Amino acid sequence: MLVKDWMSEHVITLDENTSVIKALQVIKEHKIRRLPITRGGKLVGIVTDRDLKEVAPSKVSVMELHEQYYLLSELKLKDIMTKDPITVYPDDTVEYAAVLMLENKISGLPVIDRERRVVGIITQTDIFKLFVKITGVYHSPEQLALIINSVEDLASLISIFSKHDITIYSILTWKEEMAFPVEGEGWQGFDEKKDRYVFVRFSKTDPKALENLLSELKEKFYLLYHKVEDIHQLPRKKGALEEE
Repeated sequence: MLVKDWMSEHVITLDENTSVIKALQVIKEHKIRRLPITRGGKLVGIVTDRDLKEVAPSKVSVMELHEQYYLLSELKLKDIMTKDPITVYPDDTVEYAAVLMLENKISGLPVIDRERRVVGIITQTDIFKLFVKITGVYHSPEQLALIINSVEDLASLISIFSKHDITIYSILTWKEEMAFPVEGEGWQGFDEKKDRYVFVRFSKTDPKALENLLSELKEKFYLLYHKVEDIHQLPRKKGALEEE
């Protein structure tokens, strides 16, 4: 899963000498949260909507209206931008980009080529889109989670679904012993178990077939849960700024 396949290619950039007031207009007009800043076509910084909102009131709140406008028109993006922002390349993996965002507590990364020209941007929303894609949640409300003893058990698991004529949309799995970062302790093993978690998204079926499937799975594996979640009646947040 590469960044180039999930990033947004239509990226608005501004030159470092652009005024803050112009950047505010661009952010509002296009409903975006970040602007890569360039010099001579190459990335040198980034400005977020938060940067712009913090600058405007803090420096001009006690001035007259025309003075406010003048100051903002004179203040350049190079004066407030974060210089040399963290970036990724199009051929980096999405997982790598996600770790960069997570570890640095940021929600988006400019994507650049080897000459530091901006070719895209990848955000946490793109990561969410990938996540729901690989989980298959849009295909079926049915999911179950199990613990199996080894990767070889996957073949047996798949054969059980096939036996009951139930389609698998996605399988996600990892070993319990895989390392995870622990705050203050760096990377370490989760524990010494060899068990493997498996999450299966599968096609909806009739109650009897589902009952038989779950019964057989319980005989062979440890069933953590079975969930049915309908995403067709999702609550919608009004007035939210769309991530780009």
